[in-house]
Amino acid sequence: MQTASLAFRNLFRNTRRTVLTVMLIGFSLTALIVFDGIMRGMITLMVENITGTLTGEAQIHRVDYRENLDVDLYLDNAAQIESQLQQDASLQAFAPRVISGAMISSSYNVSAGLVYGVDAQLEKSISKISEAVVEGAYLSGEESELLIGISMAELLEVGLGDRIVLTLSEVDNGELAQALFRVSGIVEFGLRELDENFAFTNIAAARRTLGMTDQQTHEYALRFVTPLSLTDSSSDLLNELNNGEIEALNWLELNPEISLILEISRYSSLMIGAVLFLLASLGVINSMFMSIYERIYEFGVIKAIGTRPGDISKLILFEALFIALISCGMGILLGAAIGAYTSTSGIAFGEMEFSGISLNNAIFSEFHIIQFTQFPIYVVLLTVIAAIYPARFAAKIIPSDALHKSL
Repeated sequence: MQTASLAFRNLFRNTRRTVLTVMLIGFSLTALIVFDGIMRGMITLMVENITGTLTGEAQIHRVDYRENLDVDLYLDNAAQIESQLQQDASLQAFAPRVISGAMISSSYNVSAGLVYGVDAQLEKSISKISEAVVEGAYLSGEESELLIGISMAELLEVGLGDRIVLTLSEVDNGELAQALFRVSGIVEFGLRELDENFAFTNIAAARRTLGMTDQQTHEYALRFVTPLSLTDSSSDLLNELNNGEIEALNWLELNPEISLILEISRYSSLMIGAVLFLLASLGVINSMFMSIYERIYEFGVIKAIGTRPGDISKLILFEALFIALISCGMGILLGAAIGAYTSTSGIAFGEMEFSGISLNNAIFSEFHIIQFTQFPIYVVLLTVIAAIYPARFAAKIIPSDALHKSL
């Protein structure tokens, strides 16, 4: 206790140096807490955009359908699949889709794209198509309705009410089929791929044009009561549906390129923290050595009168411990204050897009107990570890040399 009390008093022998060291470590902890909160918020926003824009949290297809979008690879037992989906308590909503590549023609231009036939009501629970309408109206159920992306509308030089001809390949026989549609709405997702290449119509019209029956569907998009997260993307329902002919994939499996981005995002806090605390550790070592050199005569005297080297090491380590504890208190308070603001007001970074993922919305920081418990523990440990070398140096001081150097 005497060693700890003396170490605490020693902090105030050079207040300026102590304050600077505390600020260096405290601000590093604050930066780590805030950065980690922002990264967690960005990951949440990315997941919401991936699953909420069009993909859904999971999808059901025929095996190999996604590789080439072959219209002949359709599910032909829609009633059976929908019955199974309706009975599963883990599922919040599902929506059938018919999908085909098409030539989309206006009186002025032609564009290649993907046409989605969707159930207008069920789709609202899965995707943001209805929310993306910027002109006109969402699908009402009329067969001739067509929603097109804003960039496609500019390319085709069409507006609301203009006529569009879709040229598609019928299922099973491969014959070309054409159908006349009317532009009932223009959508803007903020994603170049969707706005340039996608069009949406009612599923009944898509099936009729492709020569499909009511029991034939290319895809089911799913949303669960408990959302599939980055850390828990498995589902008993998906496992049951995978049977060799049907594949049920979660959003991570549907977007394998996103997994790497999310992994990098998750570990970026660790890398940033390592850099920050390397710098802070160098600051601690420098501060401890300056303190030792200023008190070298004192150490020489107390060692000459019989103080053990281990007690001198303890003194230096206790000083580092108190600096770390004060720094953690400061860092936690600042981190909590900044976190409270960024988690409620959000941070607007402007328009950003990563691998086709739009991050145009404000990022709201997310904070968890780990940031205010484990992070400070790491800070204390690293600070004390950084002080071991200066402590051993002080313990090895030779009294005669110390007295000579002080003259």
